[in-house]
Amino acid sequence: MFYILIIGGVQMSLKLGVVGTGAIGKDHIKRLAFTLNNVELIGVTDIVEGRAAQVLDELGLSNVKIYRNDIEMLPDVDAVMITASSVAHAEIALHALNAGKYVFCEKPLATTAEDCLKIMEAEKKYNKRLLQVGFMRRYDKGYQELKQAIEEGVIGNPLILHCRHYNPVVSLNYTTEMLITETLIHEIDVLHWLIDDDYQSVQVIYPKNSTIAEKQQMQDPQVVILRTKSGICIIVEIFVSCQYGYDIQCEVVGEKGIASLPEPTSINLRLNGEQKTTILMDWKERFIEAYDVEIQHFIDRIVGENTLTGPSAWDGYIAAITADACVNSQKTSAIEEVVLVDKPDFY
Repeated sequence: MFYILIIGGVQMSLKLGVVGTGAIGKDHIKRLAFTLNNVELIGVTDIVEGRAAQVLDELGLSNVKIYRNDIEMLPDVDAVMITASSVAHAEIALHALNAGKYVFCEKPLATTAEDCLKIMEAEKKYNKRLLQVGFMRRYDKGYQELKQAIEEGVIGNPLILHCRHYNPVVSLNYTTEMLITETLIHEIDVLHWLIDDDYQSVQVIYPKNSTIAEKQQMQDPQVVILRTKSGICIIVEIFVSCQYGYDIQCEVVGEKGIASLPEPTSINLRLNGEQKTTILMDWKERFIEAYDVEIQHFIDRIVGENTLTGPSAWDGYIAAITADACVNSQKTSAIEEVVLVDKPDFY
């Protein structure tokens, strides 16, 4: 069942429910309620008892309904936003798709490539795209400028990419594998989109471990080498306990020049014999505008066009299968091939 959101020439609001009210869920609830347009936050649900009520109370949203689960919410909404634990994404997405609802699913789409394929099959039954994956970096101005420079041939054909994904600190339950599935997953998607080239192989290398990582019993930092089918070499440094700040870098070396991701806007201070620039500490601040833009785009595409054009379930599958290869390489230290199924014409 689909909802017609343009009635008699009048633009209607998208009725949306959120599944999961943790850190990113709370942030999205706040922007849905106070920042974004053409959307009505109908309800929320969370498996952690009392958390949804606490979040709504903190945000002053007493008019938003709390549902027992996502299935109970489905009859009342046009779309579902999934911000629950990663392991629950596939089940919630399938519930929504089987009910004919639009879905915005935070990354990852699913924790296994097999579940991604199930989601794609469920979506294809409607012969239209119903799902968007929350890869927000595609909506960041810096990455968009970088992509434009590449597409316009400013630096010639890309040859090498040097990238960095540093976090000052992560939770105590962060694992070696999560450096791939929760951190590198962003680079896997945005770099694939940036250079429009499929991955052929990956390899994970462990430099010397940081003392903080040793206490948390994880391998950190890690260096990931990805090679694309056209021969581009990508080197990504992941360091999630770097302490000094949240630092995202991307440099594209081309045949004629180099293009780099711009730094976030920050004043340069010359004070007390020092020159310094503030470095962000919170990943949510670094991409706050991109989050707003991507979700508004999701809303506007449904309200205005009744279809989606953002990161697709196929993109989610590519990220999952590539992450799987990286996790295998974590264990073997070997070069692992990235083997995709044939891309469906639907995508």
